[in-house]
Amino acid sequence: MLIPLSWIRDFVDITLPLPELCHLLTMAGLEVEGVRIVGLPQPDLTGVGHHKINLEGLSWEADKIVTAAVYEVIPHPNADRLVLCRLDDGADEQIVLTGAPNLYPYKGLGPLPKPLKVPYAREGARIYDGHQPGQVLTTLKRAKIRGVDSYSMICSEKELGISDEHEGVIILDDDAPVGVPLADYIGDAVLDIALTPNIARNANVLGVAREIAALTGQPLRLPTDQVQANGPSIQGKALIEIRSPELNPRFVLGLVQEVKIAPSPYKVQLRLRLAGMRPISNIVDATNYAMLEIGEPLHAFDYDVLVQRAGNKAPTIITRTAQPGERLTTLDDVDRPLDDFTVLVCDTAGALSIAGVMGGAESEISEHTRNILLEGAAWNYINIRRTVSAQKLLSEAAWRFSRGVHPAMAERGVRRCLELMRQWAGGVVAQGLVDNYPLPPVDPVVEITSADSRRWLGIELSAHEMADILQRLEFKVEIHGETVRAVTPDHRLDIGEGLTGVADLMEEVARIYGYERIPETRMADELPPQRNNTALEQEERVRDLLVELGLQEVATYRLTSAEREARRLPPGSPVDDRPYVRLSNPIAVDRIVLRHSLLSSLLEVVERNAHQSPRLGLFEIGPVYLGSEEGPLPDELPRLAIVLSGPRALPGWQSADGGAMDFYDLKGVLEALFAGLHLPEVRFEPAEYPSFHPGKCARMLCRLEGSQEETQLGVFGELHPLVREHYELTEAPLLAADMDLRGLLQAIPERRTAQTISTFPPVLEDLAVIVDEDLPAERAAALIRQSAGKLLASLRLFDVYRGEQIGAGKKSLAYSLAYQAPDHTLTAEEALKIRQRVIRRLEQELGARLRS
Repeated sequence: MLIPLSWIRDFVDITLPLPELCHLLTMAGLEVEGVRIVGLPQPDLTGVGHHKINLEGLSWEADKIVTAAVYEVIPHPNADRLVLCRLDDGADEQIVLTGAPNLYPYKGLGPLPKPLKVPYAREGARIYDGHQPGQVLTTLKRAKIRGVDSYSMICSEKELGISDEHEGVIILDDDAPVGVPLADYIGDAVLDIALTPNIARNANVLGVAREIAALTGQPLRLPTDQVQANGPSIQGKALIEIRSPELNPRFVLGLVQEVKIAPSPYKVQLRLRLAGMRPISNIVDATNYAMLEIGEPLHAFDYDVLVQRAGNKAPTIITRTAQPGERLTTLDDVDRPLDDFTVLVCDTAGALSIAGVMGGAESEISEHTRNILLEGAAWNYINIRRTVSAQKLLSEAAWRFSRGVHPAMAERGVRRCLELMRQWAGGVVAQGLVDNYPLPPVDPVVEITSADSRRWLGIELSAHEMADILQRLEFKVEIHGETVRAVTPDHRLDIGEGLTGVADLMEEVARIYGYERIPETRMADELPPQRNNTALEQEERVRDLLVELGLQEVATYRLTSAEREARRLPPGSPVDDRPYVRLSNPIAVDRIVLRHSLLSSLLEVVERNAHQSPRLGLFEIGPVYLGSEEGPLPDELPRLAIVLSGPRALPGWQSADGGAMDFYDLKGVLEALFAGLHLPEVRFEPAEYPSFHPGKCARMLCRLEGSQEETQLGVFGELHPLVREHYELTEAPLLAADMDLRGLLQAIPERRTAQTISTFPPVLEDLAVIVDEDLPAERAAALIRQSAGKLLASLRLFDVYRGEQIGAGKKSLAYSLAYQAPDHTLTAEEALKIRQRVIRRLEQELGARLRS
């Protein structure tokens, strides 16, 4: 937000140097991000507080750039597009050459009946070059142009660094003095203030002035709401009908007649430009000026157009939501379809404007306008936000209304603007206002005590000290002993009730007292008992283990579309017919629902990175959203997805296995994860899943502690060839796992038994058995562990063989076993007994035979 310092001074005296003022505002929550100097001397902002303030702008030399009066505009003897101005700069009469188009109407008229007041730059002045792009400094030097000496100039706004306007010179107001430094007359400094949503009430000059007055102890001068209303009463000339008070709690109308559309006074135009707004005409400028000054957005209608639309009767202004199929052409000449939640300002003939956002083109102010119906209103800020988002239309009015403007400001804004229109456009203001106020808000009443200042801020403040601070912010206060009873002023919507209200008031006290003055203290309250968040700790353990295994975590959008997720399924497979949770205001056409599959999100990341990185190892932990029968909110189910693709190792100066990762690489990652989580025995068995390659897919089963039934932790395998066709991937196999994170965490035992490491040597041996082809190796391993008992220290499958030597439909599984006792060295006889017991059970239960 841009605020000219001269405008602030209309309401409060500023006694601090500019650097100190910037620091004071920043520490109070109104961060001054930059200062733009317009003519004034450059301040030194180095070392101001702890944040950097951007400084820019041009200072005008007091003896070189002054105000002047043009008494005659004379044709140039040798050029049609140049003129000579007879000018008084307060010291001498000068002849100044210029080509400004806005002086052509005065050419050759002789001495002007009323001199034109202008900014004048003398020889040697440093200004910006008006003919160069950007801001290029130049020094005025004497030269001859078409036979006429030129050594000085009348300045445009660009040459003085006010704006980029350079098509004409500045013509000051008639009351401008002659011969004074221009910086003393219109010099200014513009503060660029960053406002957080909780102090949007200060998105106006008066709000900033109120903060400065409270911070410095200076009295605040409020703008007058007195209107010189000499016209007939407004009653009977306009009516108001509010159909949804919860969306439009107040609507106010004022009427001014017999106006003359013309440019605003230059000082008004200058303030608007410095505040970032384009001057248009005295009527439109008055609405913008009042909005910037006190914070109430306003809208001016051509009253005669409204009367004509009403059949030459008094118009009835109606506020309502849009009807199906309704459209409106706004002031930016865009024909807009309207949503059913959009609030409109209408008359009996149809829509006039999008409430709180932008007016319509049909009833806008034009050069032919003579009578003005002025609107000031209050709108539901949440609905304004929805409208702005849906229409992608952010205006100055919408920016303020979407953050909340108190309904009390509607009347003040209308009164202030009517008086400005009367002064600048010569209109006659009708007596009274039409005011429909169906839903006035209740201004909260909050009580705070001296004990609150100790508990909340760690400082000792008496009730009188806190009351003084709040009074400076225009709270109405009463003191009862150590208690302060504060009534919220009717320009604020940010103060809550109850405990929230106490917090809000203590924040206000702290801001004005000064955050820098609050000492560091130890917390006086008793700390709450510290309890572990076991689920979070376990989830972080999963993350740590996967990172240690060489995988990289990613975070993907939780918003998607049904079409994007359908890519994870091959053609012909059952579709995902579970209902999606849809967003009512999606940010993009392909982000309209909450996802059902975490794997689908991860596959999109792989697709984007597959051709940029030869090796990918990614995982994501996040929720999926499924419709719930228990209420409107979806069930959020935590999932874990993992993908691997590319070579096992990248090429390097040392030889390494550069083969493509396969099913067993992913199985190894999962086994390492389960081992790191100390899960009880996890069993793998073949499975089928639509997204995975038939015959290269398995599911993971685990028996939870205290349960006799196994729980499926998830599935993993190689991506289905038909699914691969839906993504732009490399030729390398893509391995993926989709797991139930909640089930995985529930499988982690609360306690685990730690065993001492035996100091006695193990007995090592290999065991190769021939089994049926369809027997899972895991089943044989489980039986070996069960048969060998506690003396089996380790078991590893190191070879699988198929061939004619062992027969068709058979395979050989070779295991490496290690037997080890904790208290003695195993003898050969003990090891032999274990081996024989293992072989006997393999033969009896699996039909296995020892391979010779």
